[in-house]
Amino acid sequence: MEFSFDVDALLPERITVLDQHLRPPARRPGTTTPARVDLQQQIMTIVDELGKASAKAQHLPAPITSASRMQSNRHVMYVLKDTSARPAGKGAIIGFLKVGYKKLFVLDDREAHNEVEPLCILDFYIHESLQRHGHGRELFHYMLQKERVEPHQLAIDRPSQKLLKFLNKHYNLETTVPQVNNFVIFEGFFAHQHPPARKLPPKRAEGDIKPYSSSDREFLKVAVEPPWPLNRAPRRATPPAHPPPRSSSLGNSPERGPLRPFVPEQELLRSLRLCPPHPTARLLLATDPGGSPAQRRRTR
Repeated sequence: MEFSFDVDALLPERITVLDQHLRPPARRPGTTTPARVDLQQQIMTIVDELGKASAKAQHLPAPITSASRMQSNRHVMYVLKDTSARPAGKGAIIGFLKVGYKKLFVLDDREAHNEVEPLCILDFYIHESLQRHGHGRELFHYMLQKERVEPHQLAIDRPSQKLLKFLNKHYNLETTVPQVNNFVIFEGFFAHQHPPARKLPPKRAEGDIKPYSSSDREFLKVAVEPPWPLNRAPRRATPPAHPPPRSSSLGNSPERGPLRPFVPEQELLRSLRLCPPHPTARLLLATDPGGSPAQRRRTR
């Protein structure tokens, strides 16, 4: 890929590494450039044109590599130039490889979710006229050495059929682990993850859900009592040596004495009939001469 400016002078090395700052590399001694020429603008032009060519080759609706995307992300771009061909003495660009670390949720062989942050292949392009000449392998091998990773540790974002064949031919990457996202990983991806994959906690089955907490509630342990005041015991002259335990419920409830045996309803009613009237009731009946015997009985 040719440009109107001097690519050979702008990129002194055969493979140039660009980060999000898109700064031009150090220039060779003796190379001069007019002050009015913006070297960073030339770098941005190369990145934009390479992104457009890659999108066209992959039949993408829009480029996924551009100068603005590089500046807003911490990606690294490896640019390969042609040192032999010098059209008009300005040099040319063969292709590029863009990589970056991303946090992903991937499935392993047991279909368990794993949160990892591997190095990802985000974009890879070699000019159509220079393919099958070893340039792609040279660029890919340089990236592996620079990033210190193995091919099976990579995650590839939407690889094309050409890229899959390239990885199978040169690095024996054939068996993939099925994923639900657009990334492709190969067998052995989880063998040497650094840092190790962080596995998400498995979902708890519905059968493990209990209606109460792990410790039984204390009020379930309290014995069922008859309603107050039927459970009141006769008053004692002196308090017992060991007072009965109080209820664990919140708030201040009246103290309850020891339970009495349950009294049958018929016996309770019989005892109430035989109970003598209160002295106050006798006084009211005696002072009310107009009261009928039925009213007196009702009052009693």
